[in-house]
Amino acid sequence: MSELGLNTISFAGRIASSSQFKALYTEGMALVEETASYLDGTGRAAAKVLPRMASVLYAAESMRLTTRLMQMASWLLLQRAVNNGEMTRDQVLNEKRKVRLDSFNVDRNAPGWNDLPEAFRDLIERSLRLQNRVALLDREIYRPADADMVPDNENSVQAQLSLLRTAFNVH
Repeated sequence: MSELGLNTISFAGRIASSSQFKALYTEGMALVEETASYLDGTGRAAAKVLPRMASVLYAAESMRLTTRLMQMASWLLLQRAVNNGEMTRDQVLNEKRKVRLDSFNVDRNAPGWNDLPEAFRDLIERSLRLQNRVALLDREIYRPADADMVPDNENSVQAQLSLLRTAFNVH
């Protein structure tokens, strides 16, 4: 263990209560609303005219998309509650156990994928990018305290840069 690892600054805690989090929250909730509107309107009409394979895939992917967005919205609401002092960190940790931020596989080579409406595929891609950003922030905020000790062979600067890129949505 190096001395450097003991003095690593956690940007995640600061980001979680910053304007960057507010932007992430706004983006996440807007994506939930946009997706719901699409699935209830344009998407419903588009799904009715899809070829059989694409229709089956559309049904499966719309369920995955909805689930993914609801899980992220739950996490964002919990984080907002702790930021606003409405819940303690321990309460959030207890509730957070019910939230799944792990990725649902999307097979872009599945039969019918290219027949799916472009707007629908775009919603899926945006939700996956947002999910990755939320999951990374979650790991950084809620990792165990002893995980702050960075082994000598791990590049802590690179990890912090990756977190910053994610937080500011820079790729």
